[in-house]
Amino acid sequence: MTVPQGERPRGFPACERLRTDREFREVVRKGARIHTTHYTVYRDTLGGGKRQVGISAGKRAGDAVARNRAKRLLREFYRMNKSVFPLGTRTAIVVRKPPEGAVLSTVCAELLPVLRRRWGGN
Repeated sequence: MTVPQGERPRGFPACERLRTDREFREVVRKGARIHTTHYTVYRDTLGGGKRQVGISAGKRAGDAVARNRAKRLLREFYRMNKSVFPLGTRTAIVVRKPPEGAVLSTVCAELLPVLRRRWGGN
């Protein structure tokens, strides 16, 4: 089923992604950092009215199936919690080790309190 572009309020369009390795590395190098048990989150301030998010899972995070599942869950976490990622920021989320049997609720339970405590948000 195809949904018209204007009717996807919780999408993750290309303009909201960190598209290049250079952008991602710049956020990691310059940004403030938060560590959790399974993730590291970096945030850099861009200014302007645009938010960008990048997600990475290296080989340390497990086999391809585990890495892809972790990234899929983080994309859905972003879609559902855009208010935690304010406009004018770039955020990079790195999977350190994917949680066993991860579901969206465990990702939210781990990341939301930490992000809100550190950077505020709704």
